[in-house]
This record gives sequence, structure tokens and C-alpha cells, in this order.
Amino acid sequence: MRVTTHRLGPLHVITTEAGPRRVPGTARAVARFTADGQVTVLLQDSGCAIVGQSGRRTPLPSGSLAFTDPTRPYTLTCPDRSRTHAFRLPPQSLGLREADLRRIGEEPVRPDSGTTALVVPFLCRLADQAGTYAPHLRPLLARNAADLLATVAAERLAHDPPRPDGDAAGTLLRSRIKGFIEDHLTDPDLTPRSIAAAHHLSVRHVHRLFQQEGTTVGGWIRHRRLEACRRALGRPARDAPALTAVAHRFGFTSYSHFSRAFRAAYGMSPREWRGGPGV
Repeated sequence: MRVTTHRLGPLHVITTEAGPRRVPGTARAVARFTADGQVTVLLQDSGCAIVGQSGRRTPLPSGSLAFTDPTRPYTLTCPDRSRTHAFRLPPQSLGLREADLRRIGEEPVRPDSGTTALVVPFLCRLADQAGTYAPHLRPLLARNAADLLATVAAERLAHDPPRPDGDAAGTLLRSRIKGFIEDHLTDPDLTPRSIAAAHHLSVRHVHRLFQQEGTTVGGWIRHRRLEACRRALGRPARDAPALTAVAHRFGFTSYSHFSRAFRAAYGMSPREWRGGPGV
């Protein structure tokens, strides 16, 4: 067995090459491995693996991605020689809630699924050459990788079929409203009332749609605006706008409020995320 590890800023890349093997993930081992609260995304570069978790055995064919649930014991079985990349990163980098991670962790993302065909080659090359990048490029590459994984996750969540006990019409309508919100993140007048008017719904109906998903309209708008700010702050320093300009662009009238919300969501201040001084 050959294992290589590299750090790219907050991103930890682990590549394992080996023959047939079975790796048990006991509760103790999982607790030790995830003590830092990181999320692990598996990429099966070659060969096939089988992930066993909660009584399910899920095949992970070559080119597939798996967003694992690190809170439960698992086993990884490789019947033949294979190569697996593991990308470990802070959950805040993906901009996903715990419930979202559980949903996308139920099935692997196939190599022919939407944007996955574009993302997988980038991640494979990133893992293969992780030790060669200049130090000043590593955090930027980590952010790019996180954004691409977040895109795959968001696409998967958007195309997930409704639950058996779900409301298909409500799911479709909620998806349309989320698209509307995404298109109007910079609109200072984006509110539940304006959303309801644009979709010819009552404000109460809009609130009910989001309550069915365990969130609120205002909470979702804030989450998506913070994600937009996070992406804007991830640009190279010479091209990045001022922190206050980013906050105001995406609807935060007070920088102090924006800074508090950003820290609550990502565990660091906007300045720390950017990695540079000044407002």
C-alpha cells in the first residue's frame, strides 16, 4: 500500500494506492479521524470501491465522488487494485448545512452526472500534483477545489428526487424560488414579500415552503448572500474588492453585522478568510 498526503492551505489531500483490501472504520477510529470536524470527499480515481455504512453497501466506480458522513462507522472494500483520493476540508468551505451533507452522502455522484465530468479531472490533477504547487498558490487552489465541490453538491441537491412522502409540486416551486433568490442576491429589496409577489403567492405560503425544509426564507437568503461574499473574497488579492464593498454589494448595510454573520457561518472573519489586512 502507498499513501501520500499533502496540504493545500485548509485542504488536506490523501491518495491511497493498494491492492485488494478492506478498511474497517470503527466508531473509535472515525471519532479520532474526524476530531477536527473536517468533511471527507472521496474520489475513486481507478478501480472500484464499496462503501459500507448503516447497513448499506454502495458501489463507488471509477470517476465517482462520495460525500461521506464522518459521524458514522463505515467500511471501505476494494476487490481489486485501486487508487482513491480523499479531500478533507472544513464543512464551512462547502457552504452546506449538516442536513444537506447527509442527503448527498446517501449515494455517490456518478462521473457522468452534470458538472462532475468537468470537476473530476481537475481534482485528479490537483491530487497528483499537490506537492509541486508554490506555497502562495495553495490556498487559492484549495478555495477553487472547495467551490467546485460545492457546485457538484448544489447540483446534486437541486436534482434530488422528492422524498416518497414529499410534495413534488412544493419541491419544484421551492426550487424556482431559490433560483429567483440566486438571481437577485444583490437586490436590497429582496424580501419574502417581494419573492411572494414575483411568484403570485402569499407571503405565508412562501414561508411554509421553506419551513418544510427546516429553514426560513430570511435564513436562506442570508446563507446564499454569505456564500456569494465568500466566493468574492476568494479572488486573488490584486483583483479582490474591498471588504465593505463586498458586504454592501450583497445586501449587508452594516459591515459589523456582515462580519458577525460571516464568522458565525464560517468560523472566521472576512479578513481572516481573505488572508490579508485592511477593510
